[in-house]
Amino acid sequence: MIDVLVIGGGGAGLSSALSASKNGAKVAVISQSYPTRAQTSMAQGGINAVISENEKDSIALHIQDTLKVTGGLASEKMITYMCENAPEAILWLESIGVPFSRDENGKIAQRKLGGASKKRACYSQDYTGLKILHTLHDQCLREGIEFLSDKFLLNILTKNNKVQGINYLDIKSGEAAQIAAKSIILATGGYGGIYYGYTTNDYSSTGDGVIAAVRAGAKATHMEFIQFHPTALKNSKALISESARGAGGKLINQKGERFVDELKPRDEVSYAVFSQIQNGNEVFLDIRHFGEKFINENLPQERKLAITYEGIDPVSQIIPITPAAHYTMGGIDVDENMQSSVQGLFAVGETSCSKIHGANRLGGNSLLEIIVFGKLAAQNALKFANKNLHDMPTKEQLQNDKNMIA
Repeated sequence: MIDVLVIGGGGAGLSSALSASKNGAKVAVISQSYPTRAQTSMAQGGINAVISENEKDSIALHIQDTLKVTGGLASEKMITYMCENAPEAILWLESIGVPFSRDENGKIAQRKLGGASKKRACYSQDYTGLKILHTLHDQCLREGIEFLSDKFLLNILTKNNKVQGINYLDIKSGEAAQIAAKSIILATGGYGGIYYGYTTNDYSSTGDGVIAAVRAGAKATHMEFIQFHPTALKNSKALISESARGAGGKLINQKGERFVDELKPRDEVSYAVFSQIQNGNEVFLDIRHFGEKFINENLPQERKLAITYEGIDPVSQIIPITPAAHYTMGGIDVDENMQSSVQGLFAVGETSCSKIHGANRLGGNSLLEIIVFGKLAAQNALKFANKNLHDMPTKEQLQNDKNMIA
């Protein structure tokens, strides 16, 4: 039997799996697609952390900035935990090989993202999420963690409100199968894919993990809060990272007029862009003043995306943009241990509602969440697995799902 079954192969799932395995758990990761294709790769701008407190920045300011954008719907205790553990998270990522960009002194480079009062987003060019994801995947492979890809979660199996395992669909064969597990960590991402044609998300981000958890008896909360990112490419809705605005990119209309402070929180900037469009204007991101050398060194992905999807080279042309659904703040309601109302069922990342985002997420906190709370979820899932007796799921439960898909 699996000690900790992780469902989802993105950054949240892999950080949980790696932490659990290094603490002696028998771990398996099951996912719809291959881990390196996960939505984590779209988190381009950076991961927030006050690496060292000084007169320029402090953990208290990080907490304050995060609380300010949440609409009063977040937990100060959970935010404090995340921010206080941020420096350790960065050092851990660096220790396992994440290639952070460096400043002129050789230290981890940091940039300012929207809603932040200071430069505290550690980054790797504009590929931060991708680099973290690939590094975590490499480490999981070295650890010998079992991966089961092309598997779709059907149902979470429970008895007396305690997890037993899951039934899943093998996407390639069309067959249903079962895995027994002492504890489960759900890390299946958000549900932004439901905004078909108006989202930066992959269309497989449909909230199926949240739905399965609710069917199993878990609670969901804050599902109505969807963050729209202000700078998606106009036609494809591919994300143009906040790193472009953090470096000094300008938002202008077709008249060349700037109409908003580009580094306000995302909800305010998105509303300003939307208002321009509603009034009949076109909106563009202008980074031409950076020059080709800076763009190639610091924003190479943004240039490639603009060329590929819009036929626009931002070195010499302005980039047409529009707001698009980007991140879901709601999800499976979890406690301070990252456990849902179902015993042994934990959730982390965009799948969960850990009460750190409230009504609006601060840019740079999503990657931080998956590392800090991934470790916490892993610790508590393994603790649950070691302390509780576990019943094997019945074949009758599997047959029910086989009959459903027949």
